Amino acid sequence: MSHGPMLSVPSQYWVDRVPFDRSHPAHPFRGKTYNFEQMAELRRGENLAAQAEPEVREERHIRCQAAIKALGDLIEEVKADVSVIIGNDQMEVFTPEHVPAFAIFWGPYVEGIPRTAEYLAKLPPGIARAELDRTPEVYTQHACLPELGKHMLEQVTASGFDVAQLTKLPTGPLGSSAAPHAYGFIYRRIMRDKVPPHVPVFVNTFYPPNQPPAGRCFEFGRVLGRAIQSWPSDKTVSVFASGGLSHFVVDEEFDHMVIDALQRGASSALSTIPESMFQSGTSETKNWIVTAGIMAECGMKMTLVDYVPCYRSEAGTGSGMGFAYWK
Repeated sequence: MSHGPMLSVPSQYWVDRVPFDRSHPAHPFRGKTYNFEQMAELRRGENLAAQAEPEVREERHIRCQAAIKALGDLIEEVKADVSVIIGNDQMEVFTPEHVPAFAIFWGPYVEGIPRTAEYLAKLPPGIARAELDRTPEVYTQHACLPELGKHMLEQVTASGFDVAQLTKLPTGPLGSSAAPHAYGFIYRRIMRDKVPPHVPVFVNTFYPPNQPPAGRCFEFGRVLGRAIQSWPSDKTVSVFASGGLSHFVVDEEFDHMVIDALQRGASSALSTIPESMFQSGTSETKNWIVTAGIMAECGMKMTLVDYVPCYRSEAGTGSGMGFAYWK
């Protein structure tokens, strides 16, 4: 599922991010970059301003919340014993000096740390409001599963992936070692603060020069799937992909291409998408691709709950929100 900030605030606040959109000099879109005015001119014929009107924003916000509820209800129904969460970091715990392409956490727990009022005051409004939906109200230690994490590390290394290991999250540029928002959103909105023992898996989707290509992500997922299945335990394991789809500029054509390939199990189609398409927030789609590799090993098929293009400006800024499950 997606985890963008627009999921965590009422629709009337989506436009709080538009001043940032206007000031940002380089929005990636289909292999090129544009400033806000150039993007608005490029997409003038799509009449995106109409899709950012208040009543449209509210209708799409309601659809997103319904999809989140549906996924949360499904998790409660499945009652998996343990979980694996595929996510990414945005300089929350890693630093520009240390960014692994792939990493697996096998420590005893990760921390959930509430944001202070002083910290929230320094954030842009659209982000500050969303933080309350991605961090716990009180300090929390979320139990992890060293046994499974260690097994996964050993198996993927034996299969040719040189993966970083973590037993404690580092303190990143934000001055915190809390689990990044990719994981915090799953804890709160899907697991509903009832977090089972789990293994966080990190994919460097954002930061060059060591971003794994889409095809490599799919193969990593297949190796993870074999590792999970070979774990000598009768516990059931749920797997989550957190992040994506297209943002911070919505590209419905790209999103539908990815969703269609995932539904058909067409790994070759995913592997041929140019890397220039996986930039900025859209890069988080690779977390879905890793998970698709895991599901391919399990022989499971994807069901789309909903796809909701959430626009906040005439330039097409916003997020393509996707919600799906394999079962």
